[in-house]
Amino acid sequence: MISELLQNGWHALSNVMQSIGIVDFLDIALLTYLVFTVFRFVRETRAGQLMKGIALLVAFYFFSSIIGLKALNFITVKVLNAGLIAVIVLFQPELRRALEKFGQTTSKLPRFALGESEEVSDKWKTAIPIICESAEQLSKTTTGALIVIERSTKLGEQILNGTVMKAIPSTELFGNIFYNKTPLHDGAVIMRDGIIWAAACFLPKPQKEELIDKHLGSRHRAAIGMSENSDALVIVVSEETGQISVAQDGVLTRNYTKNSLERLLQLTLLPQDKDAGGILSFRRRRKPASGQVNSSAERKAPAVRKPAQPPAKRPAQTDAQRKEGSDADK
Repeated sequence: MISELLQNGWHALSNVMQSIGIVDFLDIALLTYLVFTVFRFVRETRAGQLMKGIALLVAFYFFSSIIGLKALNFITVKVLNAGLIAVIVLFQPELRRALEKFGQTTSKLPRFALGESEEVSDKWKTAIPIICESAEQLSKTTTGALIVIERSTKLGEQILNGTVMKAIPSTELFGNIFYNKTPLHDGAVIMRDGIIWAAACFLPKPQKEELIDKHLGSRHRAAIGMSENSDALVIVVSEETGQISVAQDGVLTRNYTKNSLERLLQLTLLPQDKDAGGILSFRRRRKPASGQVNSSAERKAPAVRKPAQPPAKRPAQTDAQRKEGSDADK
């Protein structure tokens, strides 16, 4: 009996395996990845607690159906029927963040590969040393600062709630903005394409604020929240210690110096040379100087003078020829 069951099971399994093709394996792999992504998304957000409540309702539904609890079964059925709308409403912040993360392309495709001009790269080359110098000066004077560097995710919502400036960056301007007696110091500066686009901007809160170190102030929390909701690079200068920190992809790294901050900004914002292992390089064509020839093939070779040929020697005349010549002269 048992052997027949095992045989039948093996035949059924072999038939199923023979009917599976490459497309089926691809379908299973994509479904597995989707389930894993949803599980990780639920586990890392507050949606995990809500999912536990939904699972409990499903358990109540099966329990009431088996035992015959009509009232409980009726309530759970009505609640589960409206479950899809409830999930969309309850998970709205988490779904929005997930879609924003899904739409980010900076980690895969650099901005400059999507049609960004070389002019933007030149602006960042000028702005990066100014940002680092300003961060160092603000750190020495323990002046709190929050600088958001926009990348592929546009921060129009945060820009609109601040004061639009569109100013060329300078150390003096950063110092005036973050001076604690000015009206623009309470907020963040947002930079776009190497320009100070807006100041006094308010940033979103982090997703898991309760898990952040309690010793971190509001600036650091706002920096983490902004980096979670976008691919922006956020620079923070602590008002208490003067420590320079950077938030990226929801992770805050600390103890930056002027040189280390400049290296990070150059690697993140500027296209790297192919020879140096980067992605894309911009090289200007050098214009030839006046009198300089572009190609070596176009240079004229100096004229070579051929050596003068020695005069040909006349053949020696015989005595008869000389006698004939003298007779002709007469």
